[in-house]
This record gives sequence, C-alpha cells and structure tokens, in this order.
Amino acid sequence: MGRGGLKRLAAAMEAEVGKAVLQGARLVEDRAKGLITEGSASGKGHVASRPGEAPNNNLGDLVRGITHDQTGPTSSVVVSQSQAALSLEVGTSRMAARPYMGPAAMMEAGAISKLVAGAVGRAAAKAQTD
Repeated sequence: MGRGGLKRLAAAMEAEVGKAVLQGARLVEDRAKGLITEGSASGKGHVASRPGEAPNNNLGDLVRGITHDQTGPTSSVVVSQSQAALSLEVGTSRMAARPYMGPAAMMEAGAISKLVAGAVGRAAAKAQTD
C-alpha cells in the first residue's frame, strides 16, 4: 500500500461498513415488524400472544414505532417509540415478556455479519485501486 494507503483504507472502510451496518439495521427493523404482524388480527379478532412469543399486532402502534437510524459513521440503532415496547420486550411484574426486537436481531445476525464482511472486502479492494 502506497503513500496515504492507510488513510484511503480507513476512509473506504468507514464508508462501506457504515452502509452495511445501516442495511443491517433495516433488516432488523423489518424482521421485528414481521414478527409482530405475522398471523395477527387487529380489533375484535385480536388475540394476545403467548408469553415468550412476539406480541401480536393489535392497533399498529408497536409496529409504527419501530425505526432505525444511523448513529455514527459505522453504527446504527433500531428503536421503538411505542410506550408498550419495553414492557413487551422484557416483561413486567404482571406480564411475561413477549420479545420481538432481540429475536429479530438474533435472526438477522448472520446476514449482518455477511454484509459487514462484504463491506470490509470491498473497502480493501477499493483502497488497493485508488
């Protein structure tokens, strides 16, 4: 690697990995929403999920509240703005947990690892050719 090669590598790494991590956050967001909406009925037909299972969608507040955001050059976060989000994810003294965010992240971990590995490879190749 020639003069400035490490700087090019660092810049390429930051750009490529940042894109991959953001794409991974989108995957987790989509998976979390899917876990909530799959097979659920809203309104009169709503049936609460069993403890340990993702919550069933009812009025849509939980799903609408899930978003992702890039928090730094190589970091992103998936959050829920719903008031019920934390209680559902971890449970309360009156209700067993109905996790959806943690399981969504676990389900997408392999795909995210592949995205980041590909990003690292692209960054290395780009730094070599620049």
